[in-house]
Amino acid sequence: MLELKNISFSVNDDSEKTEIIKDLDLKIEKNKFTVITGPNGGGKSTLAKLIAGIEKPTAGQIFFDGKDITDMSITDRARLGIGFAFQQPVRFKGISVLDLLKLASGKELSLDEACSYLSEVGLCARDYINREVNASLSGGELKRIEIATVLARDIKLAVFDEPEAGIDLWSFQNLIRIFEKMRSSGKDRTIIVISHQERILNIADDIIVLADGRVQEQGAADNILPEITGTESAKSPCKKIM
Repeated sequence: MLELKNISFSVNDDSEKTEIIKDLDLKIEKNKFTVITGPNGGGKSTLAKLIAGIEKPTAGQIFFDGKDITDMSITDRARLGIGFAFQQPVRFKGISVLDLLKLASGKELSLDEACSYLSEVGLCARDYINREVNASLSGGELKRIEIATVLARDIKLAVFDEPEAGIDLWSFQNLIRIFEKMRSSGKDRTIIVISHQERILNIADDIIVLADGRVQEQGAADNILPEITGTESAKSPCKKIM
């Protein structure tokens, strides 16, 4: 289980302090597909980076499987099985897809194993395994390769920050299929997705609504989703985020 206790995060800009995450308490259950949503500027991406270790909280503690990881680096968290996928995947000129998968796995990965990860994200291994991870790949292809690198590791917690950003409709439909497959795989894996896309919200187990740096609502998707996508009478502060 992932637990955040009294987490705050602020930045200093032009001698002025801006508080982005405000004394936040949050528990995310193990082996659930959880979507964190809410209005732009509410702190969603910052929260994802705090979980991954890219940013450090200015106050509070973060626990993963009962272990205090607050001061751990992103590398140490990765060793515990925490993975992070950026909004815009990094392009690695001079590195092949096979090499990237080997680096991600942290072990000697066979060609068959590498190809199986590409197949799992809907890519023909023969067409991609030796390609360079550079500008010749589309945004949708890069997204799927990045997910393949997450799968290649012994991941216990996978965090995806707005995975739909910068991809076309066809790639987005494939992304949904990949997440549906991950959700139903039965593996010991917790998935957190930062998104405001209704189709991603529709496949969630749990939904967290974050606004103004605070959790506004949290619960089973069946209970939360009708409020944030429903009628004008719904009282959720984020009912118009779609």
